[in-house]
Amino acid sequence: MIKAINLTKKFKDFTAVDGINLNVSAGEIYGFLGPNGAGKTTTIKMLTGTLKPTSGQIFIMDKDYNNYELEIKREIGVVPDEPKMYENLKGSEYIEFVMNVYKLNSNEIHSRFNEICDAFGIDYLNDYIGDYSHGMKQKLMVASVLMRKPKVIFLDEPTVGLDARAARILKELLQKYKSEGSAIFFTTHILEIAEKMCDRIGIIDHGRILAEGNLEELRSLSKLGNRSLEDIFLELTGGSEVKEIIDEL
Repeated sequence: MIKAINLTKKFKDFTAVDGINLNVSAGEIYGFLGPNGAGKTTTIKMLTGTLKPTSGQIFIMDKDYNNYELEIKREIGVVPDEPKMYENLKGSEYIEFVMNVYKLNSNEIHSRFNEICDAFGIDYLNDYIGDYSHGMKQKLMVASVLMRKPKVIFLDEPTVGLDARAARILKELLQKYKSEGSAIFFTTHILEIAEKMCDRIGIIDHGRILAEGNLEELRSLSKLGNRSLEDIFLELTGGSEVKEIIDEL
């Protein structure tokens, strides 16, 4: 469902993503983890077609981005790290705009959207988006994506700004979509979420994938015998000196 081959992105002399390879299957939740500036968001932007790679190939549902960009964008769903919306529109107008862009006018789509709104407590569609909090925008962005039931879903820090109830509902919805065959690719800094939800995890740092696999496979890579994803992550990304730093403060 998602395949990247030697994917690279350079900004002048700086290499943000350095020849990474990815392969995500249907019915799989793939967690993409890394420190700030590791290349996570740049990778998602390339995979979703908002940033052109310097080199490498991307296939979504066996379609090459170079030849099928618009078709791919019609079929994927993207929740960015910052929900950018037209702030002079009301929530209802924004959803109408999205439905028109994707030519979605079926009763099924409207019914699904209303159900998602009820689940997330979205009762502010008649208010202007410019008056929304970050969490309110995030819920509406998630609803606008999930109502389409895309087969490939990209989420960049999707739980940031969500309250505990909304975050739990989102996690349950993603599990439901996974069981129905969707491929889900998401980044998060909350490692407990990744540990509980992901079938496989990739850890990126300085633009390169350091490790990839399920939790047991990642545990086998630990030279210190670490068991939790947080400890493995810190060991691999050079953050294992946290205790020493705290002791020195």
